[in-house]
Amino acid sequence: MCRGERESRDLLGMMERSRSSGNYKNPCLTMHQPWASLLVQGIKRIEGRSWPAPIRGRLWIHAASKVPEPDTIKAMEDFYREIYAVNGITDLKFPEHYPISRLLGCVEVVGCVTREEVVCWEEVPEGVRLEGQTDFCWLCEQPQKLIVPFEMRGHQGVYNLERKIHEAAVRGLCPVTAPLPVKFPLPDPQDPLSLKPGSLASRPDGSKASEMEKPPSLSAAIAGAQVVAAQFSKKKSGQSITIEEDMPVSTRTRNKSKEKGM
Repeated sequence: MCRGERESRDLLGMMERSRSSGNYKNPCLTMHQPWASLLVQGIKRIEGRSWPAPIRGRLWIHAASKVPEPDTIKAMEDFYREIYAVNGITDLKFPEHYPISRLLGCVEVVGCVTREEVVCWEEVPEGVRLEGQTDFCWLCEQPQKLIVPFEMRGHQGVYNLERKIHEAAVRGLCPVTAPLPVKFPLPDPQDPLSLKPGSLASRPDGSKASEMEKPPSLSAAIAGAQVVAAQFSKKKSGQSITIEEDMPVSTRTRNKSKEKGM
């Protein structure tokens, strides 16, 4: 069996295991901050994982108990400023704080494709393509946040919310106005599940990535993402990617960090 056939077989196997890995009624994912809030606020549009998304539809987002480092908050805010600037958006409004051990809201997972497919996907904004830094990219739309985040304990992987928490959370949702809402186009408009690993690989418009002249700050962000992603994966596989740049901490972030005793 050739290498390409083995890789295709392994990919299909991962997809089958992900589909059969659980009976999800009200699926939830625990994420570290600041990634959790950035996703619920609609700033982050791709959730990167080392494994394919096992669900489609609503995914609740819970913030883990680890207090984020000030440098991590600064790095992620600066990174998103850079990639949004590629699409002409320069007035991003970030969360005032990044709560921990809270259910924050939800997004709609409309598909999951590989990193190689995202970086070549000319039908989505360039800034979105720059978010694809992991093996599998969960494509997220329609963010909603809880008016009052619920305190709760999280779990590893995708899990079901407790019934009482889910019933209360649904009543407390409010829409979020994302800075650049993205509608990920389906390969097959008649099939809502058609956005899956391998579905974009053979498309004519996905044959190669579009080339653009990157400013130095953007190039630095991409290089930093690759370095820190490797470091982060050694700590715990399957977690969100940390992207760091050598930029100063904002006054707001520094003050918030002091208030939380970081």
